[in-house]
Amino acid sequence: MLAYDKAYELAKEIRSSEEYKEYKRLKSLVMADEQTKSLLKDYKKMQLEAQAGYLSGTEPSAELLEKIKKLGEVLAFNKDVTEYFSAEYRFQTLMADIYKILGDACDLGLDFMKE
Repeated sequence: MLAYDKAYELAKEIRSSEEYKEYKRLKSLVMADEQTKSLLKDYKKMQLEAQAGYLSGTEPSAELLEKIKKLGEVLAFNKDVTEYFSAEYRFQTLMADIYKILGDACDLGLDFMKE
């Protein structure tokens, strides 16, 4: 049970981190505007579609990549969205680092991919 207790403690620490608080604050801010929310939803959906293509070994269409680029340029004009993306990146980095630490501790790494 100690592992679960520590997991809940870690979750509490993550929720109280500056990275998480800033991410949540900016997400609430940008999602409050329906037009921005809709554009972000479309942007994220297209990014996910492109990533799925890469992961499955197929190149995303040039049309999809162009749409992502153009919508990204539109979103970049919004200072709040730019700050949100930055905060989201910092929070995702924190989470990736934590996952790596846990994975390394449990030997869940990708050692089989090393030569």
